[in-house]
Amino acid sequence: MEPIEHDRITQQVLALAGVTQVARLVDQVSKTGEYPAEFLTPVINSLFAFDADSTAAIYGGVVNLKLGLHNLSALLANRDGPENQELVKYVFSMLYLERKFAANPQMQDIVHSRLEHAAVKSEHFSSHVNEVCQSLSGIYQDTLSTFKFRIKVSGSAQQLENPLNADIIRALLLAGIRSAYLWNQLGGRRWQLMFQRRKLLDRAQRLSRELGVV
Repeated sequence: MEPIEHDRITQQVLALAGVTQVARLVDQVSKTGEYPAEFLTPVINSLFAFDADSTAAIYGGVVNLKLGLHNLSALLANRDGPENQELVKYVFSMLYLERKFAANPQMQDIVHSRLEHAAVKSEHFSSHVNEVCQSLSGIYQDTLSTFKFRIKVSGSAQQLENPLNADIIRALLLAGIRSAYLWNQLGGRRWQLMFQRRKLLDRAQRLSRELGVV
């Protein structure tokens, strides 16, 4: 049997936790204009992890997905809970939009090329969050926003009308699509969320417990 850190189900859970972490951060930014930098930075930087040698390495380590694992566990345990409504909406919207993106090789090439150019700014991300997210926001607007299906973000009008928050939200959604793409590359499929829910939940909870409470 493969070690837990290398088996396929663990890799799938980590990628799905990346999607879920983005969903929670989008919900927080849209409602409060605030976000925990220690969880936002890794998902944004995952967009520039072109040659990572493992799923965990894409996010800089499993510990950086603590928020995503915690919320993924909550979602899988009680998808219909009112506290998870926005989370479910964003997660499934990103999974759906990723499939549209995966079917468009030309758009994939454009996004990859522009991310390579934006990667230079990521080297100083911690002190230039707005600049990096502005660049990523432009990529999202010029590509994924052109699909007929668009992710509808709910929240405070004051926060959503703030250009800085709007850039952060679009940058996060781009990162969420990247995690959804990774999930599919690892064999993740939407039917698993129903028929393998218990297996995914058990693994997400185990990883979450190992990291401690968020």
